[in-house]
Amino acid sequence: MSAGIRQEVSFKASPDRVYGVLLSSDQFSKAVGGAPTEIHAEEGGSFSCFGGMIAGRNIELVPNKRIVQAWRVANWEEGVYSIVKIELEAQGSETVLHFDHTGFPEDQGEHLASGWHENYWVPIEKLLA
Repeated sequence: MSAGIRQEVSFKASPDRVYGVLLSSDQFSKAVGGAPTEIHAEEGGSFSCFGGMIAGRNIELVPNKRIVQAWRVANWEEGVYSIVKIELEAQGSETVLHFDHTGFPEDQGEHLASGWHENYWVPIEKLLA
């Protein structure tokens, strides 16, 4: 397993707005251009986005502060999950998102790192602008 991905992104929105986009089927789907999304926004709730290409479960949810998920790509070996941890920190009128992704297959790091940026942070930033 790999060392992990760490990213930090600033959004021109409040933590509750960022949290809402990350955990709302409608808002997330809107951000990512209408891709099929289903998010059950409670601890233990499942999620599926990008038409089922990404799926998993919410492990810990602290409203407007923290999201921890068991997260996987559909083409990974059966039963292989990684851990995604998102911390939201208010800084004035913005929110700094601290992101950690660990436990994914060794050869996936570079692909996943660019994927988070291109498929999550950029579209969410546009939605919140």
